[in-house]
Amino acid sequence: MRRMREEPQPTEQATPESPYRIRRMTREDLPAVMDLEKASFSNPWSFELLQRELGHDWSVIFLLEESLMEGGRRLLGISIFWIVHDEVHVLNVATAPAHRRRGVGRRLMEATLAEGRSRKCSLATLEVRKSNDPAIHLYKSFGFRPVGVRPNYYVDEGRAPEDAIVMVLDF
Repeated sequence: MRRMREEPQPTEQATPESPYRIRRMTREDLPAVMDLEKASFSNPWSFELLQRELGHDWSVIFLLEESLMEGGRRLLGISIFWIVHDEVHVLNVATAPAHRRRGVGRRLMEATLAEGRSRKCSLATLEVRKSNDPAIHLYKSFGFRPVGVRPNYYVDEGRAPEDAIVMVLDF
């Protein structure tokens, strides 16, 4: 059974204690998200792929923004995931390079997993580069466990192929 697509709703508002706000991505966010992708990855998602994800009922893209003193907001990170039946499948978590190690990825994962729980999911899955120790550590801190390897999963131009570790979290 397909779920109805909900209108973008903020999941977390900026407060005096936290300058961060998490919300769903809209089409107007595509240029900023493309800039973040290009800054974060040697092989970023394409504009067309991101645009297609916005149209899928099962796809959710969260943005984490920081309120600026002079007004406005700055995009610090994104989480792209699917909700299919009772599973959350995390496709992409990216943090702007200048803002890593500040809890951005953690907050995005918290929001992603909370969305899955609110939709009665019982399982979360993801793939992560074997060499990405900070991400592996983050996922393990949420209770994800490695369950397999996808050989040569990541193939980037000019780099040797790299295995992915498949990780699972039971809710």
